[in-house]
Amino acid sequence: MKLDPVSLRLFVSVVEEGTIAGAAAREHIAAAAISKRISELEDQLDTVLLVRSNKGMFVTAAGDALAHKARGVLSDLDDLVLQMKDFSSGARGSVRVLANISAITQFMPAALQSFLAAHPLIRVQLRETTSRDVIRGVAENSADIGIFTQVPYTDDLEVRRFRNDELVLIVPTDHPLAQLDAVSFAQALDYEFVGLHVGTGLNFQMLKAASELGRSLKLRIEVNSYDAQCLMVEAGLGIGLQPKLSVRTYNALAIKSIPLTDPWAFRQLDICVRAASGLSPAARLLYDHLLAP
Repeated sequence: MKLDPVSLRLFVSVVEEGTIAGAAAREHIAAAAISKRISELEDQLDTVLLVRSNKGMFVTAAGDALAHKARGVLSDLDDLVLQMKDFSSGARGSVRVLANISAITQFMPAALQSFLAAHPLIRVQLRETTSRDVIRGVAENSADIGIFTQVPYTDDLEVRRFRNDELVLIVPTDHPLAQLDAVSFAQALDYEFVGLHVGTGLNFQMLKAASELGRSLKLRIEVNSYDAQCLMVEAGLGIGLQPKLSVRTYNALAIKSIPLTDPWAFRQLDICVRAASGLSPAARLLYDHLLAP
C-alpha cells in the first residue's frame, strides 16, 4: 500500500481547518477535489476518517491517529526536500581533501576556518599524505581535491597554483651554522640531516638539489612530521629544512631557522583536481575558496 503525500497533506489541512471549504481555501484547490482525495484515502485504508453531518464535520479516532502520524511524515518529507536542495546548491555535502604536510601546517587551518564558517553544513575530510600520494589519490578518485609541492604529475589532472612558501634551514642553537644570517644548501650539505621520509616534496627537492651540486645528502634520520623533525634537530641529531611559516610553531624549542640563499628555496604549492567541471557543488565551493587570493 502506497499513501499519496498530497492526499495526506490535504487531509491534515481539513483536520486543522475544521472544514473542507477552509482547507480548499488554504491549499488553493477545489473543495470537490479534496473530498475526492479523502474518499480515496478512506477506501485505501478501509476505514472512516471523517464523519460529515448537518452539525458539521468530525474527525474519527482513526482520522485523529492518521493526522498525528501524517504530520510527522510530511515534516520529514519537507526536511528531506530541503536537505536535497542544500546538497544541490553545495550548502550541504562532504569533500575529500588530500594535502601534504607543508600545506596543512601553513595554510589549511586558516583556509578551512573561513570556509566552514561560511558553509557550516559541509563536512571536510582532510588527510595528510605525501605529495606523490596526493597526486595518486586525486587521479584514482579517492580524493576530490589535492594540494602538493613540486613533484612530477601527469597531464590527466588540472593543476593550479595554491600558495608560495619559503624553505629555511633549522639547526640547534649551538650549531656552527647558527651564527650565520643566511646559508647556502651547499654549505649545509657538510652536515648530517634530519629529513622527511621518501615521497614528500621536500625530500624530493633536497635529493634533486644535492644531485645537481654533485654532492650526496647525509640523511641520518627520517621522520614523518615537522614536530618530530624539530625535536630531533634540537637534540643535536642533525639539521633540517622546513617551511618558514611551519617553524614558527616550534619557537619554544632550542633551534634556529636560517634563510637559504638558493632560489629553489622559494617554492610553489599547487592544487589539483581531476576536472573542476566534474566536482560536486560542495567540492567546487571549497576549490574556489582555496584558489581565492
